[in-house]
Amino acid sequence: MYRVLIVDDEPEIRQGLRLKIDADKLGLELAGEASNGVEALERLEDEAYDIVITDMNMPVMDGVSFLEACRERHPDVRLVVITGYEDFQYARAALRHQASDYLLKPVAADELADVLAKVTAELDGAKQETAREERTRWELSQYYKEMKEHFIVRLIKGEADRESAALERARRFGLDAWAGTEVRFLTVGLRERERIGIREPDRSPEQFRLPFELICRERALESGGACEAFRDASYPGLVHFAIAESEAWLRDFAERLAERTAALLGFELAVGFGGTAMGFGQWKEGYLSSLLAWNLSESGLAGEDRRSPAGRTMLAGEDLKVFERYLERGEPEAFSRAIRQPLDEAFAASQAGFVKVIFQLYLLLESLANESRIALDHAEQLWLRPEMALALDSADKACVFLTRIAEKVARQHRHEAEENDHALIDAVLRFIDENYMTDLNLTDLAERFNYNPSYFSEMFKSKVGKTFIQYVTDARMAQAIRLLEGTQLSLWDIAELTGFSNASYFSSKFKRTYGVTPSDYRQRASASGKIDSELPKK
Repeated sequence: MYRVLIVDDEPEIRQGLRLKIDADKLGLELAGEASNGVEALERLEDEAYDIVITDMNMPVMDGVSFLEACRERHPDVRLVVITGYEDFQYARAALRHQASDYLLKPVAADELADVLAKVTAELDGAKQETAREERTRWELSQYYKEMKEHFIVRLIKGEADRESAALERARRFGLDAWAGTEVRFLTVGLRERERIGIREPDRSPEQFRLPFELICRERALESGGACEAFRDASYPGLVHFAIAESEAWLRDFAERLAERTAALLGFELAVGFGGTAMGFGQWKEGYLSSLLAWNLSESGLAGEDRRSPAGRTMLAGEDLKVFERYLERGEPEAFSRAIRQPLDEAFAASQAGFVKVIFQLYLLLESLANESRIALDHAEQLWLRPEMALALDSADKACVFLTRIAEKVARQHRHEAEENDHALIDAVLRFIDENYMTDLNLTDLAERFNYNPSYFSEMFKSKVGKTFIQYVTDARMAQAIRLLEGTQLSLWDIAELTGFSNASYFSSKFKRTYGVTPSDYRQRASASGKIDSELPKK
């Protein structure tokens, strides 16, 4: 209901106005009265009112001064002015001060009702407009947050644009300073609750995924911009943080998050502390290190690392790039051979180191599988059951498990490569067919389609069945035939229209292709009645 303040120096008039207003019907609350402008302003300062019905001819403060003060201090209040015929100048003053309406004395109940109905409709409209604006602002803020998180996910997936474009987008989201500072990553998830060794099926972490995510995002907001929370759709149930603070700050943050999670949800937090990343180019490696640490914490091996000097317990980023290249080229056998040595070395070093290498390779495979939209079987989803890594108790078992996934990834990459090559060749052939009359050369065309010239030449011949030069020549000759049969254009004109440098070269090329000169071919075509126009046939 809208609150109404009645202002008049005569009590009986105030009472009369009250009696004339059907407050319930109009959705109003007759919330207060004042005998002059000064008193009315005091009431407006102390309480919230939506509508003021005021006389203009009052002592202490005249109506015009009251309107000026009210409009300046309370611009959202709707003003309805009452004045007499003899004071009609007050009505004009009221309109100048943006009063909603004015009434002449004596005030009729129906006129007052009409004016108040109009004012309440204005208030309703203003309220709806405010609600729409707030909704729009909220939607824009949510869109901004989603775009910011999408940008972060692209960075940790290694899918960001070139460095200058990434920096520009980072600036848009207030993350540009993070491009030149150390950033640490944290991965957290709810651990299964157990009581006296018995699981509680009605208290599964899956059921608390949303409130857990809200708690994490709330903690990130409370950090004052020191960290950003994000989710990776590949790992539902986990929340990740990028943190531009010290390691001590990170561990304190994780500890407080664990305390809040336990207090609100009753779950223990599984935590993975990642490595340090300097620059956006290292975010993927930093993120994967936190994911790896989380998996190890869940498998119960996070604290164990008995290393052998001859062994290896972590794969370098360069190694992972080589393994990834084998899969992109669709070579799972080469991948399998390449991972065998680091698996053997890690197995000789320690169980913890061996499991680390398994998880590193698995995360690489899973990332590539997600990019290609490959669905892994439940038995292949190692992150869901990290303890499965303990069952891979030999390099042979680990290699077989990882190679099985690698074959899926490589097969999909081969399929995608074939589709991409097919689409590329279609585009190249269309370009040649539309531009055969211009100076076409393989190097320029390869550059146009972002390919190495040598590779482009081999691929073209493999897919089309003829060399680039042969295809261009055939396209030009086909058009020359149409022009010879359908027009009386000179050989110079035809040579120019089909992309040959001169008529002599065109004639010699034509004869080598068809066994006759262009002129002889035209004579035969003319004798058979094919030439019927001065213009090419369409």
